[in-house]
Amino acid sequence: VQPDPWADLRRHTPARIGLGRSGVALPTAEVLRLAAAHAQARDAVHVALDVAALDAQLRSEGWRCVTVASRAANRDEYLRRPDLGRRLSPADATRLQDLAAEDVALAIVIGDGLSAVAVQRHAAPLLSALRSAFGDAVTVAPLIIATQARVALADEIGALLHARVALILLGERPGLSSPDSLGAYLTHAPAIVHSDAERNCVSNIRPEG
Repeated sequence: VQPDPWADLRRHTPARIGLGRSGVALPTAEVLRLAAAHAQARDAVHVALDVAALDAQLRSEGWRCVTVASRAANRDEYLRRPDLGRRLSPADATRLQDLAAEDVALAIVIGDGLSAVAVQRHAAPLLSALRSAFGDAVTVAPLIIATQARVALADEIGALLHARVALILLGERPGLSSPDSLGAYLTHAPAIVHSDAERNCVSNIRPEG
């Protein structure tokens, strides 16, 4: 029996390498694994964020939370109309405008994005780590939990809260080996006019990332 040189390499990556073959097709086990990964990715896109559970968890850890929604009325509209996910609903925009009291250094938004699974699993631990790193050196606005959210939604929220910097933690588009990847997008002097080129991003935030 000849040793398979791919066996050791496969242990070090979730990438689909050295899958083998059965005749001219993939082995049945690999076909089933691919189908399962594809189903996980689809579920991550369509499953709703459990806002109540996330809100309760964050409040128990000492965060002040406000829940808002974008202009996308539902998940189907959110997926078909990315532009609506980039703007706050008018009612929530008014609420945040009334909430803003003074300038703050940082506004943090948690958005469901394209993977609510990522937000549900990783947002709270990441926020805890950030708060430990900040200490008392950074003033933070009330935490905003946003549904049907795109990255640019943080620009409007940050501007309404008079924040010098906006940070949005968003569920990223799932891949076949990463249905729960969280992205962090940072914008200085947030405003609705900003483009994607004016943001910094750290992606694939998860234990395996």
